[in-house]
Amino acid sequence: MDLAGNTVLITGGASGIGFSIAERFSAAGSKVIICGRREEQLRKAQQKLPSAHIRVCDVSIESDRTALHQWIAEEHPHINMLVNNTGIQQRFDVTAIKEDWGYFQKEIQTNLEAPIHLSMLFIPLLAGKNNAAIVNVSSGLAFTPGAFAPIYSATKAGLHSFTMSLRQQVAAQHISVIEVAPPAVNSDLGGAGLHTFGVPLDEFADAVFLGLANGDMEIGYGTSQKALRMSRDEIDEAFRRMNSR
Repeated sequence: MDLAGNTVLITGGASGIGFSIAERFSAAGSKVIICGRREEQLRKAQQKLPSAHIRVCDVSIESDRTALHQWIAEEHPHINMLVNNTGIQQRFDVTAIKEDWGYFQKEIQTNLEAPIHLSMLFIPLLAGKNNAAIVNVSSGLAFTPGAFAPIYSATKAGLHSFTMSLRQQVAAQHISVIEVAPPAVNSDLGGAGLHTFGVPLDEFADAVFLGLANGDMEIGYGTSQKALRMSRDEIDEAFRRMNSR
C-alpha cells in the first residue's frame, strides 16, 4: 500500500491508536480527517497535528454517521481510505448488572454497528479510487475473549467476521479490506491506567504502519499476532490462562 497521497478518515482519531495512525499518515504525506465525540479533545489533537481536519461525530448514533458521510462527500470527495478505529471497552460482571440496557447497547453500537454501517456508506465513495481501503480495528480479544469485557470481546469477534465477508464482497470494486488486531496497548481504552502493562503505543503504531506498507491484510502484534492463527485448542487454553488470573 502506498501511504502517501491519500485522503484518510479515521474515526476515534483524537487519541490513542487512532491519533498515532493519523500522525503517521500525515507524516507520510496524506490528508488526514479525524472524528470523535468530544470537540475539546479534537481541538487538542488538531493543535498537535495542525494539518488534520476535524469533525465532531458520535459514531454510535445513526444520524451522526449519515451526517459524517454527507459532509465527507461534499468537503472531501477524494477520500480513498476509511479507518474504523473507534471503540469502547466496558468491564462488568453480567451477574451483577446495575446499569440500564442503554449503557451496554452503546458499546455494541460503537464497536460493531458503527463500522458495519460506515463501511456500507463509504463503499460507493471509495470504489474506483486509487489505493482504496477500509481498515477495521478489531482486537486480540476477538480471538481469545476476555471474560472481564464480554460485550467488547463479542463485538470485536463480530467485526472480525464482518471484515472477512466485506473483503470478499468488495474485491470487485478494488477496495482493500484490512484488519488491525491490537494486543493490549498502553492507552486509555476502558479507562486510564488499565492498560499500562500493554505494549507502548508508538511501538504498536509503527508496526501497524509497517504492515500497511507491506500490504498485509491482517495486522497483529505480539500476542495478537499469534492469536490470529491459533487453533481452537490453543484458543481454549489461552482463554483459560487469561481468565484465571
